[in-house]
Order: sequence, then structure tokens, then C-alpha cells
Amino acid sequence: MPDSSRKSLLAALAMVGAGACFALVNGALQGATMQLGVPSTSAAFWQYALGLLVALPFVLRRGPGALKTRQPGWHLLRAGFAVIGIQLWVAGLAQVEIWQAIALVMTSPFFVILGAKLFFGERVGVVRWLATLAGFSGGMIILEPWTDSFSLAALLPVGAAAFWAGTSLVTKKLTRTEHADTITVYLLLLLTPVNALLALGEGGIVPSGAALWLLVGAGVLTVLANYLLTLAYQKADATFVQPFDHLKLPLNIAVGFFVFGFAPAGAFWPGALVIVGASLLVMLDEQKRMARANALATRSEAH
Repeated sequence: MPDSSRKSLLAALAMVGAGACFALVNGALQGATMQLGVPSTSAAFWQYALGLLVALPFVLRRGPGALKTRQPGWHLLRAGFAVIGIQLWVAGLAQVEIWQAIALVMTSPFFVILGAKLFFGERVGVVRWLATLAGFSGGMIILEPWTDSFSLAALLPVGAAAFWAGTSLVTKKLTRTEHADTITVYLLLLLTPVNALLALGEGGIVPSGAALWLLVGAGVLTVLANYLLTLAYQKADATFVQPFDHLKLPLNIAVGFFVFGFAPAGAFWPGALVIVGASLLVMLDEQKRMARANALATRSEAH
């Protein structure tokens, strides 16, 4: 097998593996909160505190240099967005069935497009505007706010998607000047004490028994999922691996069904198809943009 094909296969498998890990994380969090009664703030704290313990030795392999930064304010803003996103997400999993939560959080790329236009002045284009409109329309189909069964708790994953989009935009800005390890370690170090304060504010809880093991598993799998995600993007272009990210939807549905017996409602399917289709449209538009940029660069070098 050629080296390029081997790398592409590894990237695809890593992305699928990351999606599977995240699905198991979501299942563990939903089990600890919805089923076993652990407060969502405590679940979020233990998930990321345990993840920090696992990841920190690897992140700090560069020594004290990993803590050098020229952008402390942006690190704080990124951590703030991430904390709010995490808290909204775990609170959502405590009240919303996993299939609905994961489909709604998939609207995050459309919030990124809006944020890139509003805050960075990036050119969006007709295709991306249409995809963004379609993506949010898919979310509305799943939410069904016009029905009596609608609950405000269903908006929690949408809020998480918006704040995680903010986290992605700040990350994009930081990568221009900061090392990836520095970005990672500051997020982990800032998340943990804030999550701890939020957990203590709600009374705090030290899990035991099955809840403890579920949160330990969530912490370890969170680190593994992020490692696999990084590996996927290292081995292949983002436009190649991104379609495999959509497999997280059926993977989460499978976890919800086999572990909790949750089955998606009828409105889920058309809404999810619209969101996935809009995401693929954005990906194809990105491929065209990159191809045009590469062609212009090649032409410039030729002259």
C-alpha cells in the first residue's frame, strides 16, 4: 500500500475512532447524570479534571516552555467559551436524549461561519450562507418549538454549539502565534478550577460506585478522542477526514439505543439529514476555495 494511501486510511480510522470515543463519553455522562443523579456541574468537573491528570504529563513534555504565551487574554477568553459550552452540553445530556443532543450540537460549524463573518470579517459567500440557513433550519426541525412537547432544555445543546464555535474561532486566532501544546495546556489548566468552582456552587459531589467509574471512563476517553482527532488531522487534509466526522451521529444514536433504549423521533431524521447535507455543502465549498487558492499560488510561482 502506498504511503499516502496508508496515511489516508489511518486518518479515516482515527476520525471514526474519535467519533466512537466521543459517543461513549456522551453515554457515560448521560448515565452518570440522567440515570444516577450526579449534578451536571460535578460531572463536567470530574470529566475534565481526570482528563487533565491523564493528559498533563504528555502536554508538558516540552517543559516550562509550554507555559510561555504572548496572548494571555485570548487564552482566558477561549477557556471562558469552553467552560460555558461544556456546562451547557453536560446539562443538556442530563435532560435531553443523546440522539437529539448530538444532532443539535452539530450546528456548531454554522455558528463558526457566522462568527468568522461578524468578528474576523471573513468572506462567507452565497453557498455558505445558504448552508448556514439550511443547517439552522435542520436544527429547528429537530427542536420542533411549535409543538407541545418542546422543552427549553433542548436549547442547551444549541447553546453549547454556539460557545464551542466561539472556542474554535479563538483557537484559530491563537494558532497564528502559539504552539499547539501551549494552547492545550492553558485550556486544561484554566478549565479545571472554573469547573471546580461551579461544582462547589451547586453543592459539589464526589461520585462513588458506578458513577465514579463512568466519569473516570469519560475522562480517559475524552483524552483518547482528542488524541485521535489530532492524529486524523495530522495524517490527512481536513476536507478528506471531515465526512468521517459525521459518523458520530449514528454512533451516538447506537449508544443511546443500546444503552438507554432511546430511539429518535420521526422529526429527527429529516432535520439530521438537512444538517449533515449542509455540513457537506460547506466542506465542498471549502475544497473549491482551496483548489482556487492553490491554482493561484501555482500561477504566481510560474510567473
